[in-house]
Amino acid sequence: MDKRERPRVVLGVSGGIAAYKACELLRRLTESGHDVRVVPTASALHFVGEATWSALSGNPAGTEVWESVHEVPHVRIGQAADLVVVAPATADMLAKAAHGLADDLLTNTLLTARCPVVFAPAMHTEMWENPATQENVATLRRRGALVVEPAVGRLTGVDTGKGRFPDPVEIFDLCRQVLARGAEGLSQDLAGRHVVVSAGGTREPLDPVRFLGNRSSGKQGYALARTAAARGARVTLVAGDTALPDPAGVDVIHIGTARQLREAVLKAAADADAVVMAAAVADFRPAVYATGKIKKREGQEPEPVTLVRNPDILAELSADRARPGQLVVGFAAETDDVLANGRAKLARKGCDLLVVNEVGEHKTFGSAENEAVILATDGTETPVPHGPKEALADTVWDLVIARLDQPRP
Repeated sequence: MDKRERPRVVLGVSGGIAAYKACELLRRLTESGHDVRVVPTASALHFVGEATWSALSGNPAGTEVWESVHEVPHVRIGQAADLVVVAPATADMLAKAAHGLADDLLTNTLLTARCPVVFAPAMHTEMWENPATQENVATLRRRGALVVEPAVGRLTGVDTGKGRFPDPVEIFDLCRQVLARGAEGLSQDLAGRHVVVSAGGTREPLDPVRFLGNRSSGKQGYALARTAAARGARVTLVAGDTALPDPAGVDVIHIGTARQLREAVLKAAADADAVVMAAAVADFRPAVYATGKIKKREGQEPEPVTLVRNPDILAELSADRARPGQLVVGFAAETDDVLANGRAKLARKGCDLLVVNEVGEHKTFGSAENEAVILATDGTETPVPHGPKEALADTVWDLVIARLDQPRP
């Protein structure tokens, strides 16, 4: 691809220890065909040197407005960008951006950018939770910037808590989502909304080493969470069995069984505008849990495993909405008579939308792509052609947004 045709990304790096992790984000951006200009602060260069940023990006990495003055970099860099992502964003950088300060090249770039702007904060918990930081974050979000929630985990030294730099892979995926929306990347149409998404499969223990499970990878649910965050929502993800890293900017609750998922979803849904049940919830669980490993005995057949029903979480959510106007979206994984079974399930469950797709050993499960038909209670059917799971996720949110402010029949 000609360099002029490549998406132009400005990677701002502020002075926190997580600056070294931005090298992985830079590598993913450049290797996927983006033209990246790194703009570090002077403090960031104490952690990663200018030569590293220039070598990895293939572009000069300056910090001062006085460098290459004839090119007017403090104006041109922001004007030409398709996306500006500041990662890590320190408390100091968030404060400067919120108050329009411009004392170096990065803060000048933020003032001149007319493209989507993403901040990936990283700092100690006390700094993140400080009222000044929270007010600055609220200001930036109100102006249309996407400030992702920091992760929870090990911080500098022995400290642990909220403020950890999100996984660079997840920040990269979020940036791709924002870029894919083009000019709409600035439109945070889910801003001010709280959405709950469930994802992954549940595990129903049989004994201390065995369980009943399914093939769900959680990728569709994670795509739903990621795209909702990119559109400005506060997202709670209730995640079952999956090997995926936590999405950037999303509050994640990890669960194991269907009953644990029910408890977590109902609690999170109390103030949610929409709940999307993308998890593959086990319909049944063993009636008896063996406290010791079930042994294979010579000459004896195993005892039959008796199953009992798990709670129907989707039907419960639909029948007893936690707040007026709450939208509930279900998923139906079918192997035959896909649409007929989907329409019957929509009527039976009472949800507002039902995403129906055909599944199988080599279909949907574990794949990065999906195709589906989204059924609505008003009788409309929205086909989503085969493509990335993020595309299906965006279509789901489009339909949710169109119905959020409409009175339910």
